[in-house]
Amino acid sequence: MNKYNKEGYLDLTPYLALNNHYYPIVYICSPYAGDIDKNVINAKEYSRFAILSGCLPITPHLLFPQMLDDNNLNERHLGLQFGNILMDKCSEIWVFGDCISSGMKSEIKRAIKKNYIIRYFDTKCKEI
Repeated sequence: MNKYNKEGYLDLTPYLALNNHYYPIVYICSPYAGDIDKNVINAKEYSRFAILSGCLPITPHLLFPQMLDDNNLNERHLGLQFGNILMDKCSEIWVFGDCISSGMKSEIKRAIKKNYIIRYFDTKCKEI
């Protein structure tokens, strides 16, 4: 982070704000397909749990379905690719729930292949 703004003036506020706080970035892996309304509510709770645990959650299935049609195979594939890119920026993968969807299986398989740290939680955010 640069101490100077784009005009070249010293601007310590964003520099200090970003450099004095460290939030590990965690990838939230939970079901989306099926009961979408329920799964979105759960994903929000899992993301909130991550925040309250001192982390910055990345929850692609709360973001990309707002812009992409999950029923369109090309758009679904694009959303999954975007999720993979975001996963590469995360320090850990947090898997939630008692059901592993096909999308989650792909994410977990990729995380294992890349030797990412994977943590598993039940639906009540208790680590298992």
